[in-house]
Amino acid sequence: MTPLSDFNDRMLSLGLARVSEAAAHASADLIGRGDEKAADQAAVNAMRDQLNKLDIRGTVVIGEGERDEAPMLFIGEEVGAGTGPEVDIALDPLEGTTLTAKDMPNALTVIAMAPRGSLLHAPDVYMEKLAIGPGYEKDIVSLDMSPTERIEALARAQGVEPKNIAVCILDRPRHEDMIAEVRSTGAKIRLITDGDVAGVIHCAEPDFTGIDMYMGSGGAPEGVLAASALKCMGGQMWGKLLFRNDDERGRARKAGITDFDKIYTRDDMVRSDVIFAATGVTDGSIVKGVKREPTYIETETMLMRSKTGSLRRMIYRNPVR
Repeated sequence: MTPLSDFNDRMLSLGLARVSEAAAHASADLIGRGDEKAADQAAVNAMRDQLNKLDIRGTVVIGEGERDEAPMLFIGEEVGAGTGPEVDIALDPLEGTTLTAKDMPNALTVIAMAPRGSLLHAPDVYMEKLAIGPGYEKDIVSLDMSPTERIEALARAQGVEPKNIAVCILDRPRHEDMIAEVRSTGAKIRLITDGDVAGVIHCAEPDFTGIDMYMGSGGAPEGVLAASALKCMGGQMWGKLLFRNDDERGRARKAGITDFDKIYTRDDMVRSDVIFAATGVTDGSIVKGVKREPTYIETETMLMRSKTGSLRRMIYRNPVR
């Protein structure tokens, strides 16, 4: 395991931004083309190529799937130049393949890096998620609460009525009862079609996004990426793995998980310092999408470090030759 002193997050952060930018550039040509697989593959290829230029000994712990499911950036793949610190890599080369294919908002390229052994090896199953932004007492809401109780607790903490609380939820049939209950409290809901990493990030910047809370179930790997972002931005998050069959429980065991009922906090999912980068592919409420002009291509990247709590919004303009 890499000692924390060897994890120079300040030096590695700009390299990580280049990784997410490269993936965004590569997928930009596929925006609105209706081909999800091609857009995702372009992002994967570019992200892997750029990762292998970094002076790290990296292991993908959250990636494109198991080795037999993904030829590149599979879970367990070693990336980097083979020198430098040992690190865990969590990534989603294209968070929102459908969003990209349909030219809809909030498609991102996302990656996080932490010292080896720091990131939860979340299996590819569903996770029930709950997140709020910074500035609240610890555990003022919980997964054990009903949606109504969560909204009422957050409203009390803010000193407002439930109607002033805004909740982000993934628009899926499995959330119909949750959506109905949230609306019965008078709270507002922003439904998103895809991209729950962005959904969780929304609640970390309520003044910017208007979102106070995220709740609902989505992919567990995306939960670790979202927890990495919140570790940098501040905020609280909880997740519980959801299993539909024995095959999914087997995936969890393979990842070293034995307590199937455990509720993971943000710091259970990300146990050490982490750096996080997200680059916009399509325009969204967090970062702008890729912009093409005759002489240049421009991207916006959100780059964060948990050690300092710093957040950079970086515009990268690359001449077209």
